[in-house]
Amino acid sequence: MPVQVTGLTANVVAVAGSDHDSCAATTTGVLCWGLNSDDQIGNNTTVNSLVPVAVSGIGTGVSALSSQTANTCAIVNGGAMCWGDNARGQLGNNSTTASAVPVAVTSLTTGVQSIAVGDAFACAVTSAGAAVCWGDNAFGQLGNNSTTASSVPVAVASA
Repeated sequence: MPVQVTGLTANVVAVAGSDHDSCAATTTGVLCWGLNSDDQIGNNTTVNSLVPVAVSGIGTGVSALSSQTANTCAIVNGGAMCWGDNARGQLGNNSTTASAVPVAVTSLTTGVQSIAVGDAFACAVTSAGAAVCWGDNAFGQLGNNSTTASSVPVAVASA
């Protein structure tokens, strides 16, 4: 039986969930709750939360969210931001250091139309119609004819 999420009775514009945590974008910011062992709820702690808590540094302008086990990404004012685990470069900020607060994805500060997070990788579509991906690539999931991980977005190869 569905239950009401504490504090989220109005102004929700997007939701995303994974197997351990969930997030909701509202008209005033992003709130996340659940397991936080990998910084995935974005509130600059590693403390789990049974109720929604504000993600640090994100206010208005969130149009989409996507989550997977240990990290989340959002489109904020047209740019991509991600937080959480980063062992495979899945935050896209040219590092492999986890972040308990959102970080900008390199070269995706404007023009992001959609975003999707997979298991230790993420992809986005730009306003130019390009598909780019970053993070783990052990099985070729970045689509760039390689199996090398990338901590920055790379273009998906065309057929």
